[in-house]
Amino acid sequence: MKTGLSKKQKTTNVYFNEADSIVEVCTYNTALKNRLTEYAGKYPSECRLIDDDENGCLTFEVNKGRFGFKLTAPYSEERRKAASELAKKNTKRLRRQA
Repeated sequence: MKTGLSKKQKTTNVYFNEADSIVEVCTYNTALKNRLTEYAGKYPSECRLIDDDENGCLTFEVNKGRFGFKLTAPYSEERRKAASELAKKNTKRLRRQA
């Protein structure tokens, strides 16, 4: 969908406070919109679509207990090297199979 907005303008905003039990998620991100739409369909008591701005942004309300952030530590140099070697090995194996 063409919205006339730049990628920088296509934000994902998450709003919540300590008093309310609801998290509001406003997003242009297609993968996130698809995940939230599917989740809202399966669990309407936990998540619901509350707005579609017709320009590609959807807004959902999610029960706070169902919403989470995940922070991951950066890989160590050793872990990066091991992952790189594994990827190179698997790429070579896939090329031989083709």
